[in-house]
Amino acid sequence: MAVGSYGIVRPADVSPDDVEILYHFVNDRLAATTPVLKKLSSKTILTPIYHNAQTITGDTAAQGVEILGGMYNLKLLANDFSRLGVYTLHLRPKQIRTTITDCGVLASLPSVRGLIIDVSNVPSEDRAKFTPQGLVGYRIEYVSATTNQKVPNFYKVVTSCFYCTAVTANLSNTAAKSVRYQYSEGTTNLMFLTITPSSAPSNKPNSVPFIGSPGQKVILTNTFFNPTTIEIEMIEHDASTLANALYGNQTKAVTPGIYTIYDKDNQIYKQYNLFEIKDDFNETLYEVREQRTTIDETLNFDTITDV
Repeated sequence: MAVGSYGIVRPADVSPDDVEILYHFVNDRLAATTPVLKKLSSKTILTPIYHNAQTITGDTAAQGVEILGGMYNLKLLANDFSRLGVYTLHLRPKQIRTTITDCGVLASLPSVRGLIIDVSNVPSEDRAKFTPQGLVGYRIEYVSATTNQKVPNFYKVVTSCFYCTAVTANLSNTAAKSVRYQYSEGTTNLMFLTITPSSAPSNKPNSVPFIGSPGQKVILTNTFFNPTTIEIEMIEHDASTLANALYGNQTKAVTPGIYTIYDKDNQIYKQYNLFEIKDDFNETLYEVREQRTTIDETLNFDTITDV
């Protein structure tokens, strides 16, 4: 019986380069249109928060600044969120799409199977991640060759990755592949990725798990944080603007019939024309308040009240 509980949630201290931010827009929540996803630059709008490690922890040995895990500034640009409606932001670990060069084994350990990735086929901005042990923990998902779409609910996890070179082995069994791989201490274009699960269970040794096919497209994704979704609704009025209409200073110029509402700084917020509609017998039918398209700047609150 357990006598204590242990937390397993770790605040992420991920770099903005490892984050993808997608969003889509609808006019209202009842819109039935198909969402069109757009991508934002995470390096531009996502900023980690740094703190002085010694000040926060009280550890006099701690020096310099650290990323405050789990807390980031999200700065949304006005030109991307200019329309009134509902925006849905999806923050997820960055995906790296590439192709399996080969599925092979190590020359010295034929029981070790893995994927061979040609780094030259990786997008240039992501090649820095393909270093020895740089992809450990990454998730690998597979793209179907027939549908060209990701295979749902199927993935593997990278357990190690090193540079490698191809070697030709003399094999007695002509049905086996003669090309095998060995680790290289120098930098090469090929990387050997071991993944799990990749070996057959002991109770059924002939049931070898599928790890991919040469030429198949794959998606590598970091597992530094869990994807999250944020909903943002852009509206015309908020609590402060409604407070102007309810509680702000107001004036009515009687002769021109101009009704003016001011904000908390006594700046003109809204102006309306006030007039009546009468019938042929001079009987009042309607009292109308119509929003003005041009602002009469002479009706400044301070100017009026100083008279």
